[in-house]
Amino acid sequence: MPKKVREMESQIAKAGWINRGGKGSHRNWVHPLTGAVLTVSGKSGSDCPRYLERQIKKALEENP
Repeated sequence: MPKKVREMESQIAKAGWINRGGKGSHRNWVHPLTGAVLTVSGKSGSDCPRYLERQIKKALEENP
């Protein structure tokens, strides 16, 4: 069962990333130390696409 977009955003926030807002259903998250940017799309109640889950997991591993 895929995770919801809100669950993935919760993980990003717990890792210390900062939500910089966005347009429409897109949110831009920035890592405060490295400056890495991660764009999350989709409504918060929607299922998170598999490719987005992989991108988030990779970004969290590379930028602790």
